[in-house]
Amino acid sequence: MTNTQQHKSAPDQPELRRRSRKAAPGGLRRRLIIAGMSVAALVLIVGVAAAWLGAKASTIKTELEASTQLVPKLKEDILQNRPADATAVVDELRRHTASARDAVSDPLWSLASATPWLGANFSATAEIARSADDVATLGVTPLVNVFDSLKWDKLMPSAGGTDLEPIRKAAPAVSSAAQAVRASAQRLNGIDAGGLLPQIAGPLTQARQQLSSVVDELDTASDAAGLAPGLLGSDKPRHYLLLVQNNAEARATGGIPGALAVLTADKGKVSLSAETSAAELGVFNPPVSVDVEQQRIYTDRVGTFMQDVNFTPDFPTSATTALRMWEQKKGERLDGAVSIDPVALGYILDATGPVSLEDPQTPARTEGRLPAQLSGKNVVKTLLSDVYAQIQDPKAQDLYFAAVAKEIFGALSSGKGEAKNLLAGVGKGVAEHRVLLWSSDIAEQSTLAKYTLSGSISGPSVPAAQFGAYFNDGTGAKMDYYVKRTVQLIQQCTAADGYETVKMRITSTNTAPADAATSLPAYVTGGGVFGVPPGTAQTNVIAYGPAQANVETASQDGKAVPFGAQRHDNRPVGTLSVRLAPGQTSTVEFTFGKIVQHSQPEVVVTPTVQSMDKVILSTQSASCGATG
Repeated sequence: MTNTQQHKSAPDQPELRRRSRKAAPGGLRRRLIIAGMSVAALVLIVGVAAAWLGAKASTIKTELEASTQLVPKLKEDILQNRPADATAVVDELRRHTASARDAVSDPLWSLASATPWLGANFSATAEIARSADDVATLGVTPLVNVFDSLKWDKLMPSAGGTDLEPIRKAAPAVSSAAQAVRASAQRLNGIDAGGLLPQIAGPLTQARQQLSSVVDELDTASDAAGLAPGLLGSDKPRHYLLLVQNNAEARATGGIPGALAVLTADKGKVSLSAETSAAELGVFNPPVSVDVEQQRIYTDRVGTFMQDVNFTPDFPTSATTALRMWEQKKGERLDGAVSIDPVALGYILDATGPVSLEDPQTPARTEGRLPAQLSGKNVVKTLLSDVYAQIQDPKAQDLYFAAVAKEIFGALSSGKGEAKNLLAGVGKGVAEHRVLLWSSDIAEQSTLAKYTLSGSISGPSVPAAQFGAYFNDGTGAKMDYYVKRTVQLIQQCTAADGYETVKMRITSTNTAPADAATSLPAYVTGGGVFGVPPGTAQTNVIAYGPAQANVETASQDGKAVPFGAQRHDNRPVGTLSVRLAPGQTSTVEFTFGKIVQHSQPEVVVTPTVQSMDKVILSTQSASCGATG
């Protein structure tokens, strides 16, 4: 074919344009149809995805709610010592949390987590589900397995000792569980809840709160499992100086440590020996050294008399001072010190049942002037009041104290009572600062320092905004049995410079009878020997504020009064003396300013014969009007 023929057979440009215009409507329709189908498909996919995510969200919600509802049952099974039932509940719990975790592991859920705005809600939900499953799998399950392996009835003290091996074996599992739960809590705390929907932010806040309390409890359990075997003499016998504090003559940590003994723990078996009195140790001259700050506040009497080692509220100082005194006089280096008061002994008796004073040589026992049996109901009155009316000789009084303590610890060591009740009683004593412990082992003491049991006034066991109200007898007698007190913190309005101000209000009443000067024994009233009229109670009041704050003013019954202002471990300390005749009430207030801590303040108080919930009143907040 020639070029001319080719040229003639090809349509010209106008013809092409004409054909294109003719075909355009059909092509456009096809493209529109295809586009419509694509949009419809996209809408369908989005709808299916939304429905899929909705179904997953429903699954997550259902499974997590179901797991939450199992927690009370699990707690009850553990408290009632039903290990098989607890294990079954944990298995069911894990099924629910695993199902919730599977739901958030879906690829579509992961994709949704990356989308703007709503993605954070998907991501937070996924973290909640994963944390719940980690807690169930790595936290709860190992703990219940350990619980199932422990023979709780054999963990009670007994005449033949206690099998401490289960606790030792359980310690690693408890520690691992604590670490797993802590890691989950940290992940949840790292989520920014600011932009989350209320339906997600609410459960996130709840999960954070629940894990926070669980973390603290597991850390405590982990430390206890690690410490208990050694402290109870699993490897070698431990010997502690036992200080029985007498609340009838107040000291900052409770009462004068008049009765002493050596408490021995050997493979879980507890026994007392070498019973003596603080008076028998005599005067220490030169005094045992105490740091300059505390010597300035409490004088060198802390290191001069065993009876005054706890003028300071810092039990590590009291314990180390008492142990050095014991070593000087007895030539025996002990492994630590334990302090307990009659109220805490009563808690133990509530668990073990009454004890009888079997020793016929026990003072006043044979004459029937004191109870033949001591129980949680009568031990405080007997030891802090009746004994002084019936036994005149101070040395005989101390011997009676020691005999009672020996019988109670004997009942404890023999395995009387239930483990749950005994632990509850000791735990209550610890919470009220009536039971204190110090260990000469550096690693053990470092762990103990994290807890109330250590009786420290500074360090990790002390909350940032902690205040302290402590009392030292100034009568030189046993009148504190009759003094009733209340302590209350009053938060003032925040200053313009941002500092907090808190008042500490301490109200004391001498409830002794009007004729106390003649109706009470001279040993109780002091007989005026130290310049205080018989029947009158004199107390040295010591108020501690939080670290870095200042003690600014003090008042008594509404009038400004002079007071001592010192510092102890960077905490402000205010001191003044209160003297009360029978029936008299007086209120003192210390004002603490320049407080940098903005957390809720709390107060620790010297344990007395009163129930602590009657002593510490709820914190009061001043009414602050709007400024600016």
